[in-house]
Amino acid sequence: MAHRKAAIHVRSEVLQRALDEAVAHTDEALPALEEFAVFNDVTMADTPTQTGGSLSREEQAMWDTFEAGATAFDAGEDLNVRAQQQHQELGRKADEYGVWAGIEVLPEGVVLNDTEQFWDENDEEDLLADIMRGIGRSPSSVGDDSSDMRKPSDLGNEEFEGSENVAEETNDPPWFPYNSKLMFLLDTIDNLPRLRISGALMRVLLWLLREVGVSKVPSFDLLRKTQKKLREESGVPTVHWMSPKGNAYSFNDVGVIVANDWANPLVRPHIKRYPMIPPGGVVSEVWHAAKWRGEIDRHCLSPMFDDGIRHYFIDELAQLRNGNLVIPLRWLEDVDGEIVADAWLVELGEDGQATIIDTTTVMIHADDLVGNYLDLVRENLLPEWSVATTEAGHPSRMPNPDRALAEGDPIYTSFVDVFGDDVSGNRSKSWNKHWNIYVNHRNLPRKLLYQQFHTHFVSTSTHASIPEQFQGIKTIIESTHTKPLKVRDADTGSQIRLKLYCNCGPGDNPAQSETSGHIGVKGNYPCRKCHAGGTQKVKETNEGFHKMFLSAELRSSVETLEEIKSQVKAACLGVAQSVKDAQTETGIKDMYTQYWIDSLIERARVMQKENPTIPAATIQAELMRWVHDHEEAIYNSFLTLDGFDASRDTPVEILHTILLGVVKYLWHGSHTSWTAAQKKTYSVRLQGTNTQGLSIHAIRATYIMQYANSLIGRQLKTLAQVNVFHVYDLVGPQEFLLTKAIGELSSLLWFPEIRNVEEYLADIDTAVANVLDIAALIDPSKIICKIKYHLLSHIREDIVRFGPLVGVATEVFESFNAVFRYCSILSNHLAPSRDIAYKMSALETVKHFLSGGWWRSESVDNQWIQPGPSVRHFMTSNPVLQALYGWTSHEVLTPGTVKLEAQERGPNGQKLPQVRLSWSETKGSQAINNVPPHNNTQPWSRCKYVVAKSQDRCTVGSWVFAKSPLSAGSDAPVPGRIVEILQDSIRTSNAFVVIDVFRAAATRDEVFGMPVLSRPFDETCLHVVPAASILFEFNTQHDCRHSKCDTSGVQPVTQERIASGATENVVVHKAVDRYLINTHAFHNAHLIRAALPRNLTIPIPYAPNREEHHTAIAVNLRSIQDAKRTKTAANAAAKKAQAAAKDGMSAPAAKRRRLHDKETEETDVEGDGGAIAVDGELGTR
Repeated sequence: MAHRKAAIHVRSEVLQRALDEAVAHTDEALPALEEFAVFNDVTMADTPTQTGGSLSREEQAMWDTFEAGATAFDAGEDLNVRAQQQHQELGRKADEYGVWAGIEVLPEGVVLNDTEQFWDENDEEDLLADIMRGIGRSPSSVGDDSSDMRKPSDLGNEEFEGSENVAEETNDPPWFPYNSKLMFLLDTIDNLPRLRISGALMRVLLWLLREVGVSKVPSFDLLRKTQKKLREESGVPTVHWMSPKGNAYSFNDVGVIVANDWANPLVRPHIKRYPMIPPGGVVSEVWHAAKWRGEIDRHCLSPMFDDGIRHYFIDELAQLRNGNLVIPLRWLEDVDGEIVADAWLVELGEDGQATIIDTTTVMIHADDLVGNYLDLVRENLLPEWSVATTEAGHPSRMPNPDRALAEGDPIYTSFVDVFGDDVSGNRSKSWNKHWNIYVNHRNLPRKLLYQQFHTHFVSTSTHASIPEQFQGIKTIIESTHTKPLKVRDADTGSQIRLKLYCNCGPGDNPAQSETSGHIGVKGNYPCRKCHAGGTQKVKETNEGFHKMFLSAELRSSVETLEEIKSQVKAACLGVAQSVKDAQTETGIKDMYTQYWIDSLIERARVMQKENPTIPAATIQAELMRWVHDHEEAIYNSFLTLDGFDASRDTPVEILHTILLGVVKYLWHGSHTSWTAAQKKTYSVRLQGTNTQGLSIHAIRATYIMQYANSLIGRQLKTLAQVNVFHVYDLVGPQEFLLTKAIGELSSLLWFPEIRNVEEYLADIDTAVANVLDIAALIDPSKIICKIKYHLLSHIREDIVRFGPLVGVATEVFESFNAVFRYCSILSNHLAPSRDIAYKMSALETVKHFLSGGWWRSESVDNQWIQPGPSVRHFMTSNPVLQALYGWTSHEVLTPGTVKLEAQERGPNGQKLPQVRLSWSETKGSQAINNVPPHNNTQPWSRCKYVVAKSQDRCTVGSWVFAKSPLSAGSDAPVPGRIVEILQDSIRTSNAFVVIDVFRAAATRDEVFGMPVLSRPFDETCLHVVPAASILFEFNTQHDCRHSKCDTSGVQPVTQERIASGATENVVVHKAVDRYLINTHAFHNAHLIRAALPRNLTIPIPYAPNREEHHTAIAVNLRSIQDAKRTKTAANAAAKKAQAAAKDGMSAPAAKRRRLHDKETEETDVEGDGGAIAVDGELGTR
């Protein structure tokens, strides 16, 4: 069916960008419609149906009556014939002349709330006009093939610029699917995620290419048609959806997005098909953690193993090499990369019957399997099952239903993380709210998921909320459970099938509450993960206050859904108060379902009013029948999704809960009470921080202090790691204790891997308890009103379920908002959901091409094809393009590798010879082990850095742990500072590092609680160690408190790279070689704790008896809260009296006299009772 000119998609004649999109979308197919069931005034949407031919009667009726806000939406013929004719004429002129003409106002029925888009577009047109005038061209000539834009040598290219079939005629196989390298490059630069090109600028670029003599430059029209064809042929499909609430939006097919990873030769080698047994017990990825390993329903995991000949499915009988029979339950990958499985053994009794021993599991190796279920059936080797096994239902699951779905292909499971948040689509400060959904593929390792390349846009809408949009996305996910996706495995070259499941839902706390059907952080029960809470009075009691420090009984999706169903049933009685009471008492209020609850309450009241004789129970039953028929539309899709528990699978997010939570609370409580002198002292100290080994951005202390109330996560991450060294004498004792506790907890949470799970969890428990217990001393009311404090008690369970919490952090998603915003700015603003989805689909398509991905082509007999060799290798050979598309090639550096210092240049810029040193000229000659590696005359070269075992690039001045040859017989590494890096100038494979060795004290610093480094016997001690012996870099800070360093130093201020003449204070470090190992640093925090004795790093409990500690605080809390309530009541009464007095004084004098005379007269007649009556009457007026 041709694309109808519905008013919701009418193009704006005054917007140049609308022209850019209009040419590409003029002949698009109408988005998929939906069948609607209308129950009185409540509109419901069933499953979508693809249009083909005429509309059904129900669909026609729906489109005839549909109202989209203030905009009419009509899929039939345009009733305004004149407007339609103008539109067609306008399109013809635009296509012919490349510019809109005639109409200067928006079509009737289209309302634009954001007038800034007019200015943005006019600015673009003014810019284009200025460029054209500067070169002697008129703006209207852009894109006009009849103009003098092209040189005579280009006049033979009219067919290329105007023909739609030129791609086939001039096809260049190396650049397939593009017809030329030029078309490939144009499409590539037009889809750079963070360097978006407007249509007007693209026209200028095409004109520029023609002017410099480039042949076969496509017209703008042909470029757009080619891009549209590529997106439709090989890109990610965009699905147009109407939500049950009547909100239209579009989303990209998440199934194809994930399938593209399997078909991508650069990505496929990194995909994990099964849960993995942690190598050496080190947990670093989600597939090492408990959810994949045992908590999730095993049928949601990859159900089979392919040995190249046979497919072995779970729940099916299989035979081992030794002849024993087993039932594989869960496929795993062991530490050596071999495939193993948890399995049940099958025992044969003396009576010949077989019994499955389902009380215990054993681990089998896939290599030991020699026969699958089909082999046993074919050879008639299936045993007779015992009664116990038959009653348990095990034989009824054979063969596995997934075998039929796979149709002979291997079948696997992919997991996605679904992130939802509200984002502004404007570049200005004006808030233009969009609800966005992004995903990433959790079968990939964390090092890839940190990259922009692997963050995928799914949908956006200015109308539909996150759960509302997910209703359509869930349909795609669940469809793969009955019809798995077909995709070419880039590793094996064979076709495989995929099923999709949701792993978790990272996001900020409000978004996660909405996802899990929770009432929100302001409810009596503010936690989405457990039942902690109660009324304000209850939370102030000793018991209630203590429970806010702990994780209470956990919630679940099943429990939440049952409560919501109970609320829906209550709503069918038409009584709103009973629903509100239930929501208050349980903390469950699903904002998605609330729409239907309100509608049902209203409908029940109308039915009761229209039929007063019908019992309320009868009306309730009738409404419940309708509810039963439309459950999929009424209930939150997150709560009904298989394999996803909305309460447990919305983990504590460290960006919003830690950095933008407790760290921000502490920072605000610290700096707000400082004087100007204290702020200056802090700023100077912060600027003097040693940043080597921190992996942070450059510190801008003046900016941080100037905008102290507006810091973002990046700056708060810096403060969490170094603030303890600078505020020891600027805050109170309790605030300093909290600074230490939060720094310790933060560094633990940023562990990239967990080497000893039980030890790590014990440290987390203590660190969390310290933060909560000390914060309660400072302000106990924050514990019961700030949910981010309570959420700390759930960190342990989330780590067990998902592994290190950095794996479910949202920084990469938040960063991707910039990519979305560029697409939003350059959309036509009339159908943002659709247009942004189209652009993001095009971006995914180009990424897939650049990485050599396969796709099924309908134009090539449904065969799997991939781009030509020039396209496939273009990105891998262009590091700049990799960076622009957010792809990072993780090159594993060889430990011990060094890089020579840059050669100095002479007065004329020529490179001077590399400086060569004899061993006696190096600092290594002063080392304790001063033995020249070869001979004293051999030349040595100084180096810029050395690669540590941890992949750190350590420079001169870096603090490192290293294996010293002088510590023979001891595995303990030595800490020290690099003073020189040397490479043998002849035998370049030989490199050595000279380290100034320090010694860690046996006890911690009494103030900072950190390990102390000092020189052995107060003497300089140099060691020469092989370059490969450098283990990792760490951060230290000079102990300025102990050394009494001050901020009396002065240095010139540089502005715009020149001396400004001004000066600033700096820290002057005293000559005391005493340093603190920064255990609050995030970088290599796990390695620091592994290298040092445990007594130097283990968290020390602040309150051994926590309940007693909390009880004492609760007593103080109640007195504070009672005083606050008394003061609040007094203030309210005073304001009320003041307002009443003000109202009396503001009345005209005559009116006041009349009122006074009347009051006096009635008082004289009726006495005191009359006065009361008059007062009462006046009070009601």
